[in-house]
Amino acid sequence: MFVHNDDVKPTAMMKGVNRKILGRGGSIMMVEVSFDEKGTILPKHVHPHEQVTYIVKGSFEFELAGEKEILKAGDSIYMPSSVEHSAVTLEENCVAVDVFTPQREDFLE
Repeated sequence: MFVHNDDVKPTAMMKGVNRKILGRGGSIMMVEVSFDEKGTILPKHVHPHEQVTYIVKGSFEFELAGEKEILKAGDSIYMPSSVEHSAVTLEENCVAVDVFTPQREDFLE
């Protein structure tokens, strides 16, 4: 499967946050998430998927299982299945790439 970013229509997740499914198959899915504003909060949540997030642009404060850390472009974080996590953008125009296994079926609805 070849995916050209310009051909993928973004889906709004919340105000100022959009996602693009860049590739998926088998048990894996890759998603680009863009954040327009500084201070955007992704509230604490859990899901059954394992997740790796790579910061493409900008910086975030992540919280994972009660531990907080600032990540900037080039950094990444692994989030195990069913472990509470959240994030806050620390600047405008942040971009992250999330990889999930299994695929986020809820993103396809």
